[in-house]
Amino acid sequence: MKKVLSIITMILFITSIALAGCGQKSTNIEKSDGQEKSKTEETAASSGPITINQEIPDQEILSKGPSGEAAVSAKTLQLTEEEVQKIKEGKYKAALVMHYAGNDWATAQIDGLKATFEKMGIEVVAVTDAQFKAEKQVSDIETVLAKKPDIIVGIPVDPVSTASAFKKAADAGVKVVFMDNKPNGLEAGKDYVSVVSADNYGNGVQAAEIMAEKLGGKGKIGVIYHDADYFVTKQRTEAFEKTIKEKYPNIKIVERGGIIGPNDGEKVASGMLTKNRDLDGMFVVWDVPAEGALAATRTAGKKDFVITTIDLGTNVALDIASDGIIKGLGAQLPYDQGISEAILAGYGILGKEAPAYVAVPALQVTNKNVLDAWKLVYHQDAPKSIQSVAK
Repeated sequence: MKKVLSIITMILFITSIALAGCGQKSTNIEKSDGQEKSKTEETAASSGPITINQEIPDQEILSKGPSGEAAVSAKTLQLTEEEVQKIKEGKYKAALVMHYAGNDWATAQIDGLKATFEKMGIEVVAVTDAQFKAEKQVSDIETVLAKKPDIIVGIPVDPVSTASAFKKAADAGVKVVFMDNKPNGLEAGKDYVSVVSADNYGNGVQAAEIMAEKLGGKGKIGVIYHDADYFVTKQRTEAFEKTIKEKYPNIKIVERGGIIGPNDGEKVASGMLTKNRDLDGMFVVWDVPAEGALAATRTAGKKDFVITTIDLGTNVALDIASDGIIKGLGAQLPYDQGISEAILAGYGILGKEAPAYVAVPALQVTNKNVLDAWKLVYHQDAPKSIQSVAK
């Protein structure tokens, strides 16, 4: 009997060592399509300074901030090990106030924020989804403030109608960090720590360069823009159109159509194609309406057509990987944007001077680098569905 107990004890000991070793490696997460994704980061228990992925290619930041501020690269942000330990001792709480949480971009932002806050010992007490409705976001902020967070990271649905709610949070002593845009009337260093975005102007340029290459420098195109007072989407469209007009005079923008929400892409694209049957290509301001434009293009029987966009979502990545109609895009790096926002929240807690506007470099994505780009964007391997069609 003693011999049996001794053997069992030894097995349990060996098993515990094996499990401990796994904790130091990447974590596998089972996805809905049955594909396992490997996190490139270590778990939140890891020590050392916190930065974004330093393997992100260095690119000149072309965007300006909401008030015209020069951008500081997110690659320069850092919390030292000592600073992280000091934050941990405070046992702080954070809330994430999203404009919309139903796409890959938002999921990656939230994942980056949660993972980094966990490393900082900060509890995330709420994640809200305003569903693109300003009045709901105002209500969300009221609900969140009842939980007494020390930090709010948010993206305003509308810079005017959400301003008073975010100002109320700031006046209550909450350290506020914004994604992409800021409410009107709020001041950096006073009402909020910083604004963090992708280099949206740079991504618009990347989408234009891909369009020009795939069209051979000539053709007729349409532009689907975001018909809202939204800083980052305006930058994308401005960058795309300016690049085409100034660098590629033989490509003519013959039609523009505005969307209000992400599901308007198919309707606007269909109308554009009906009116302009000789269109050769189309720029769409982000990936979800680009999916609608892709559907409209297929319905219209347009095979030799070029769509470019912004944001590396699953469906557009599938089309790019299979050398479909969507030929490429400028990608944001939302996971690293989330890391940046969490770092800046730490700056606010510590009273550390923060830049007013921070941007993550732009990334061009085509079928030549879509798998590598996915891993860079989401810190995990592309789904098997994308891997299987990549050419």
